[in-house]
Amino acid sequence: MIKLRRKKKRFFATKEEETIILAIRHAERQTSGEIRVHVQHTLKMDVLEEAKMAFHRLKMDQTQERNGVIFFLCPERKQFAIYGDEGINEKVPDGFWEEVKQILAPAFRQRNFVEGLVKGIELTGEKLKLFFPNEPNDQNELPDEISYE
Repeated sequence: MIKLRRKKKRFFATKEEETIILAIRHAERQTSGEIRVHVQHTLKMDVLEEAKMAFHRLKMDQTQERNGVIFFLCPERKQFAIYGDEGINEKVPDGFWEEVKQILAPAFRQRNFVEGLVKGIELTGEKLKLFFPNEPNDQNELPDEISYE
């Protein structure tokens, strides 16, 4: 029996993806932190729990400094979450992600997903460089491409 692979449903157009990926690369030039965007079309549980599960499925918990961040979107449910690995959460103050969420939420409500993500990713890079500055020997440990489920 031949198994057919279903094509993953995309959310962003190619040019939009390119814009987001450029923002990730720019942000990661400021910090050793690793940033990914993940779009999931269904949720079986709370959006933050789904974000954590995707974070681990994508092996984002295997960075050297445990400083990965996932921007998790579920457009059909109009929900998103930002989840940072334990290396980040050990160093940053409470409410660290609130400023980023305050950028994303209004942009997403207006369906300006790309603009919101770009601004949120840029701010994340700026905030993370205080705790995880980019070192000369820093390597990109995770893909910058947007993942879909």
